[in-house]
Amino acid sequence: MLELKDLHAYYGKSHVLHGVDMHVQAGEIVSLLGRNGVGRSTTVKSLMGLVDCSGSAIFKGQQLVGKKPFEVAHLGLGYVPENRDIFPSLTVDQNLILGLKGKNPGRWSFEDMYNMFPRLKERQHTQAGVLSGGEQQMLTLCRTLMGDPDLIMIDEPTEGLAPKIVELVGQYLKELKNRGLAVLLVEQKLAIALEISQRVYVMGHGSIVFEGTPAELKANAQIRREWLEV
Repeated sequence: MLELKDLHAYYGKSHVLHGVDMHVQAGEIVSLLGRNGVGRSTTVKSLMGLVDCSGSAIFKGQQLVGKKPFEVAHLGLGYVPENRDIFPSLTVDQNLILGLKGKNPGRWSFEDMYNMFPRLKERQHTQAGVLSGGEQQMLTLCRTLMGDPDLIMIDEPTEGLAPKIVELVGQYLKELKNRGLAVLLVEQKLAIALEISQRVYVMGHGSIVFEGTPAELKANAQIRREWLEV
């Protein structure tokens, strides 16, 4: 479904990604792990057309490199940014409406969102800016799902959340897979990534230093010691 080959990315004259190769298959949860500053967020931003890049990124047979963000989104690639980019002055309902690509929902409806996240239903007429961090994370995820993506890239969804909310987020990500959605998860917390992923990549200094299953990563103490926060 998604295949990156020799992907490079730049912030001005700074060369951040150095030939990233990776792939995500349909209906699969794949985690991209690594320490802060190694290029994980830059990878997903490059795929969304938010960062200058070169190389190849094929999604459902279409080349993403050179496309604008709205063109990427219309191909069926969803993106949940790390900064929980909600519209604070709009209500929960209004934020969800803005996620729609057309007049009608696709495979995800308002009812689906509120069944998954009952707390959002309780606050559907509340301005998003007064929601807790966990609620804003839920809302950002739901707004992206309302656009009916085939693959959703989620950047650090558990950052700053309480342990109980982190566990809840993990459960919801599993539910996305059960609904046939592919997930590329950018995460720093090793435990949640190993629990829910079918495959994991570890990034270091702008390139992939490990690819394998969660079990293989657990068995590789050297990779975890050198490249992960453990």
